[in-house]
This record gives sequence, C-alpha cells and structure tokens, in this order.
Amino acid sequence: MKLQVKFSLYNAITKIAIILVLGAIIIFSLDRLAYNQFDNRLIKKKNKIIRNLNDNEIDSLLNKEQSFTDYNILKEEFIVLTDIPDNQTDSSAKVFTEKREIEGDIEVYRILNYKFSYHTNWYNLEIGETMTALQSIKNSIRFYMLVVLVAALLITLVADYTFSNFLLKPFYLIIDKKINRVDDPTHFNYQNIPTNTDDFKILDNSINSLMRKINTLFALEKQFIANVSHELLTPISILSTRFENMLSTPDIPVEHENKIYASLKTLNRLRVIINSLLLISKVENNQYLKTEEISLKQEIDDIYEDLEDRISDKKITFKVNLLKDFHFTGNKALIHTLLVNIINNAIKYNVTGGSIDISDKIEQEQYILTIGDTGQGMSPALVEDAFDRFKRGNSEENGFGLGLAIVQSIAKFHKIEVDIQSEEHKGTYISLLFTTNLS
Repeated sequence: MKLQVKFSLYNAITKIAIILVLGAIIIFSLDRLAYNQFDNRLIKKKNKIIRNLNDNEIDSLLNKEQSFTDYNILKEEFIVLTDIPDNQTDSSAKVFTEKREIEGDIEVYRILNYKFSYHTNWYNLEIGETMTALQSIKNSIRFYMLVVLVAALLITLVADYTFSNFLLKPFYLIIDKKINRVDDPTHFNYQNIPTNTDDFKILDNSINSLMRKINTLFALEKQFIANVSHELLTPISILSTRFENMLSTPDIPVEHENKIYASLKTLNRLRVIINSLLLISKVENNQYLKTEEISLKQEIDDIYEDLEDRISDKKITFKVNLLKDFHFTGNKALIHTLLVNIINNAIKYNVTGGSIDISDKIEQEQYILTIGDTGQGMSPALVEDAFDRFKRGNSEENGFGLGLAIVQSIAKFHKIEVDIQSEEHKGTYISLLFTTNLS
C-alpha cells in the first residue's frame, strides 16, 4: 500500500472518529438545544405580545374571541389571557410541558406562563406550542448537522489527499528517476530532486551515495573479471602448448598419451568455462553495442551450414518453416551465440534419427520463434533450474552447464523473453518472444 494512501486512510479514520464523537455529543445534547430554542421562541412571542398589548387586545382575549392564533385549525399554537386577583407580585416567565384539551382534542404543549400588570390590573398570559413543532426543530437540527459533518469530512479528505500528494511528490520522483529507471549504475543521474522536505533530501543524498559506491564496485568487478580471465587463460594456453609438445615426443607410452589427452580435454573445458563466464559478465554489464540489423532467418541458415556435419552424423531431420523474415536491431554476434547454444543443445540431447523443427508465429503483438527437438527432454525440476549456472542436466557427465545461462543473459540484454516447454523422453521446445519491430 502506498504511503500516500496510508496517510489518507489515517486522516480519514481519525476524522471519522472525531466526527462520530462530536455527532454523539450533539445528539445527546440535542433535546436540550431544541428545548432552549423552543423556549426562546415562546419568550420572544411573549415579549412581542406584551409590547403590542392594548385595551382592545385584552378585551378580545379575555372574552375568548381569539383563543388561538392564525394556526388554530391545526391547534399547533394557542394564546390564553386570564384576569387574576390584583394582589400579585412580579414574577418571571415559567416554561413547562403539559397536556391541554383544545376544542375536544388533547395535545402535549410546551407552555409559557407569565403574570404581569397592565393599568393596575393583573393578568396571566399563557402561550403554548405543540411538541410536534419541537420534533420538527430536532429533525432540522439533525439534518443540518449531518450535512455540515459530511461536507466537512469530504472537504478535509480531499484537502488531505491533495496535500499529501503534493508533499510526497518528491519522494515518488526519487523512486522513479533514481531507482526504477536505472538499468545500469553508469547511467545514474546524481542531480538532486528539488524538495523542501529534509527527510527526502536525506533519502536522495543517501541513494546518491549508495549508487556511487555501487558504481565503484561495478567498475572494479569489470576490471577484476577482465584481469582474472586474462591471467587464467594465459597459463591454460601455456599448459596446452606443453602437453601438445609432449604428445609429439617419439616413443611416448600409450598410458601417458591417454593421460595427456585427458589433461588437454580438461584444459579445453576450463577455457570454455572461463570464456563463457566472461561473456555472461560482459553481457550483463552492458559492454556490447546493439546497433546491427539482424535477420533471424539468415542467422539460422548460417548456423545450419556450420553444424550440418553434426546434424548429419546423428541423422537428424532439420526443418525450418519460417513465415516471416523477422528483422530487429541488436548485437549480431550475441544473437548468433544465443541461437547456436539452443540448436547445439537440440543436437546434443536429441536421439539418433530425431528431428529439429524451427517455426515462427505472431501472437498478441509478439513475434515468437520456436526451436523444438525430439530429444530426451527435461523434468519439471530441470526446466525450473534450466537457466541457473552450472546446474546439471540428465546425467553426471552431460549437463546444460552455462549454455542456457548464456542464452538467458543475451536474451535479457535484447529484451527477449525465453520460454521452455519440455517433457521427459518427448523433447524440448524453446521459444524466443520478441516484442518490438513487428512492422
């Protein structure tokens, strides 16, 4: 999960928790808020009535000609004025809830009771509103509270996401430009990513420092491989020359001759291993250029001419059925080595009188070249380890060695996918998948 998403989730969870707590507090205090607002409305009506009171109004209310206001049809509000004895003292307004019967209907009202004097006479004023109005106030408060909370949540989430995106932009630039896009330490860009965040500056500088060390080690590795290869090949050549001179010695015993031949074979095998490792190292270190126009059909024809004698010796049928003369840009010598190793294995592990089939097809914007044989095949475990260096094959003497490791290194260098399908005693099919230059 991305850091930005985690930040957003954390902010969302904390804000939702805060909103839920605030909402619970408001809901629990909603009755008190509603009653306070309700009572304030009654007090304002009382003040308005008292302020506008005159003799006609008093006579009208005392005669009960207007016991209700304009809303008397629904009986939601009433005003009652009664004459009381004059021996009263000033009193503040009292608000209470009580059931009242109005025109035969019993309703629960919130009632304001207020005693006052007017022209030396004392009166009792009662203003009542049904609790239905109170419920309407509660619903209004709940609705607006919900709207405000949801709007606040959405606004803060969008703001947090936008800010975190802005804040983490240098981080993603560092990851993208200095890690994801770097395929070779020598191509690394040491220029710092602009940012005002100290943590990202530390990360950027740390990556630069690490890549400088890797680049130094990378250069030392190249030099070491070149030196070791040179130093090893030189004594091998000297030993080979000495053994060959010993073979030319007259009257050399047969047992000595056989041992010398075995030693020469071992030295030659060692030379092949060193050259193979050197080739893999150079390929993986991008020490080759990919600037040549390559025709796969032409390469296969050239390889067949070189290996025709070996193919004939095992009486193998060599079939080439290419529908397209596929061309691409790469390193011709490396592609030649790749194809030679695959076809060599197809010959080496094939049965006498078997066949090698080379075919192609275009599928899902990929050009696929398949080289199949009718040889001894490989088990699933061997297929899984086919590209590992020095993994042995079907016997102690014959192995896949470095051949398929070289194939894999060259394929990766040219961005070619390699797929192996094999079954024991039925054969092996190796497919090369090219994803460019299909036109």
